[in-house]
This record gives sequence, structure tokens and C-alpha cells, in this order.
Amino acid sequence: MSKRVLVPFDDSEQAREALEYALVEHSEDDLTVIHAIDPADWGYGAPGNTLGERWQQEAREKSEEVQSSARAMAEESGVEITTAAESGVPSDVVTQYADDNDIDHIVIGSHGRSGTRRLLLGSVAEEVARKVSIPVTIIG
Repeated sequence: MSKRVLVPFDDSEQAREALEYALVEHSEDDLTVIHAIDPADWGYGAPGNTLGERWQQEAREKSEEVQSSARAMAEESGVEITTAAESGVPSDVVTQYADDNDIDHIVIGSHGRSGTRRLLLGSVAEEVARKVSIPVTIIG
């Protein structure tokens, strides 16, 4: 019986390492690669705010590029994946997606914040590992 494995992916080096690991170790499982579109990175826009709308459009375009990169990696490995994108705080997006989709395992890169931001906010991988009750493999 195959597992449902979730791989958060932002196309960073650590995320690419996590996806490579998942493509090898979970090649027979149902792999879903998710890109969290963090509104904090793009700004908040009220309806009618053209600057906010432009940021949202750029975020969607960037997300498509990130998902395309993941699909290319999977294709090179000969593994089928599903891609998804959700907007929100990355750790919340990952944990909510895992809960809503009966995910059995999460493989995540140890990427994210560094320096002062990490001390103040923590890393996404750490937050995910604390919030879920399923196994989490942190790569990197």
C-alpha cells in the first residue's frame, strides 16, 4: 500500500534536495509537491489596489515557475507527482494541506529563515514538525 507523501517546495537548494530525496525514497508512493504562496512576501492588497493586484499576479506567476521546476525534476527521475499551490503562512499551508488530504509523511528541506528572522520566527520545517502528528523527514 503506497503512502501519501507531501513535499513543500520553493525551488531553494534545500527544497530541491528534499524533493530529490523524496523522488528516490518514495518513488512508489503518491507524491504531492506543494508551493506555499506567502502573502508576507508579496504584500497585502485590498480590492481595487492595483499594487496589491500586481503582487498577487507576480506571486501566481512565480508559483507556476516553482511548480514547473518540481515537475521537471520529477520527470527527469521518471516519477509522477501532483503539484499544488496554496496561499498563506507556509507552515500553516503545509499542515492544513496534510490534514485535509490524509498525508502520511512530509519530506521538507531545512530551508527558510536564517539569522535574526529564524530566531524570532522559527523555521518552517521546525514549525511543521511541531504541528503535525505524522512523520516528518527534514533534509539538509
